[in-house]
Amino acid sequence: MMDYVNNLPAMDLMRSEKMMFAQLIIPVESAHRAVSYLGQLGLLQFRDLNDDKSPFQRTFVNQVKRCAEMSRKLRFFKDQIQKAGLLPSSLPSSQPDFELEELETRLSDHEHELIEMNANSEKLQQTYNELLEFKMVLQKAGDFLISGGSSATQETELEENVFINSDYADAGSLLEQEMQHGTSHQSGVKFISGIICKSNIMRFERMLFRTTRGNMFFNQARTDDHIVDPATNEMVEKTVFVVFFSGEQSRKKILKICEAFGANCYPIPEDLTKRRQITGEVLSRLSELETTLEAGLRHRDAALNSIGFHLTKWIIMVKREKAIYDTLNMLNFDVTKKCLVGEGWCPVFAKDKIQEALQRATFDSNSQVGIIFHVMDSTELPPTYFRTNDFTNPCQEIVDAYGVAKYQEANPAVYAIVTFPFLFAVMFGDWGHGICLLLGALYLIAREKRFSSQKLGSFMEMLFGGRYVLLLMSLFSVYCGFIYNEFFSVPFHIFGPSAYRCRDATCSDARSVGLIKYRATYPFGVDPSWRGSRSELPFLNSLKMKMSILFGVAQMNLGIILSYFNARYFNNPLDIKYQFIPQMIFLNCLFGYLSLLIIIKWCTGSQADLYHVMIYMFLSPFENLGENKLFWGQSVLQVILLLLAMIAVPWMLFPKPFILKRRHTEIPRPHLWSSWNFRCVQ
Repeated sequence: MMDYVNNLPAMDLMRSEKMMFAQLIIPVESAHRAVSYLGQLGLLQFRDLNDDKSPFQRTFVNQVKRCAEMSRKLRFFKDQIQKAGLLPSSLPSSQPDFELEELETRLSDHEHELIEMNANSEKLQQTYNELLEFKMVLQKAGDFLISGGSSATQETELEENVFINSDYADAGSLLEQEMQHGTSHQSGVKFISGIICKSNIMRFERMLFRTTRGNMFFNQARTDDHIVDPATNEMVEKTVFVVFFSGEQSRKKILKICEAFGANCYPIPEDLTKRRQITGEVLSRLSELETTLEAGLRHRDAALNSIGFHLTKWIIMVKREKAIYDTLNMLNFDVTKKCLVGEGWCPVFAKDKIQEALQRATFDSNSQVGIIFHVMDSTELPPTYFRTNDFTNPCQEIVDAYGVAKYQEANPAVYAIVTFPFLFAVMFGDWGHGICLLLGALYLIAREKRFSSQKLGSFMEMLFGGRYVLLLMSLFSVYCGFIYNEFFSVPFHIFGPSAYRCRDATCSDARSVGLIKYRATYPFGVDPSWRGSRSELPFLNSLKMKMSILFGVAQMNLGIILSYFNARYFNNPLDIKYQFIPQMIFLNCLFGYLSLLIIIKWCTGSQADLYHVMIYMFLSPFENLGENKLFWGQSVLQVILLLLAMIAVPWMLFPKPFILKRRHTEIPRPHLWSSWNFRCVQ
């Protein structure tokens, strides 16, 4: 038997690839291209020969900083494109690559252009918002003044009003005349008009009332249009207000409150003719600004579209360049400062591919000196590398998420390709949901070429990467759904009529009266009559729980058996004697015995309580089983299994650590006095 096992052919995925340690001596002029080609190949893992240096002490730190700065600019471009509601190209442009310096210049020019356009747009938008607010105040506050029937003269009303936003003095010649007109010694009722955010209007009015002690009259009106906030690019609803008051002290207090609440105050003449003339001038300015803003937005969108067409390609270029210089920082300069020395691990099968890539880098860089690839011996443990494809890669990533196998250890992903989707189906078996999942997996597989060339979101990318795992999960779910006889949790008579019927002819409610078996057992899966019966929950829960125990014990045995093959492969009899054997004994004496009881109970139809059997196996091992007895000699077998399990615990825990400690202390080491005597003799 052992000879047969030893003569089995080796599996490609069963163990990681054999690795070799190599040293590379690369001329400076071809170093960048060589690392780029090796990165595209993806079969060489460099060691960091400068781990004693900080990132700022390394050779190519300036190039890394430049790449980081370019990455910041690219993120800025991406944010601007998203803010403008545009979609960048998901595919990289087909233009040829250019040098890093040229790309850096392009990105700087685009950034300065965008910053300038954004600044001009914000200024124009702010001016437009202020004119729009002025127009709203003219319309709404003018209605208050007309309805109030104020008897003050035109000279008084303009002099008593307050102007905070003096930028609007340039809105028109008539407005300038109104601001310069009047005297400063008038008295009587004064007013301040302005606009404020709707969310602050209640607190604003309350503060005015308390500050003036009620000596004011407050009017407000909701605006018809919303105003765009240039900072957040969101629509803000505002309210126009007019505050009537008396006295200079009240005016100062009201102005401070307006400033604190962010309210903008605007001059409103009480004369209807002047108000109409100023409104006309404001509308004219608004029309001009709208035209200017639209032209600016079109120019900005055109610039962003041009950037978005190349954005994906630029991001890939910058990431690649940063990765290249990060790798170059892991290499050492030789004493002549003309070559870079690197060390790394690569699979044995990739030696020819790596040498071909290095030769191509030497030729493309027009270097007069070739790159030296030298295989070396190393005492370090090589890294683990598994060759995967589209089908096996998702399962390998699932296994690596829990832990990466040691070099040349058995690869659990080989078994997870089947066990993971099957155990999923055991938990969520339903052939209705399985068909839906199957259709989704088939759609991803059918559009494989299209999706592989597109840039997908994180969730969609995860689904597409695991499309073959989803396919297996769906197939196993359909299979387990037929066993459970569940189609969206509804049973169907797929494989024939039920084996149960009502107790008598007058039975009309099988759920309350109960069922009797009158024909052969349902040929495949769970009989549909179990659904809705009084014993549905105990029966189905017991079935799924016991089946889960069997699968769990089988999977644990598989893991322990893999540890045996690892110990044989690494020629480690200590793990076989003090790890594999006691673990197998302990697991199968307890849980393996429980699995045997489950199978016997299913086959015999016994009514034994397995909970009672397992509990009293520990509490009262010599007690008579009574009606829970499943086979002859069960009591004696339980005592033997319990003793074996108790022996396996210290066998598994204690010998191996002490043996390893003894081996460690027996290793000969050089003594300090011997080395001191040797130096004295010299």
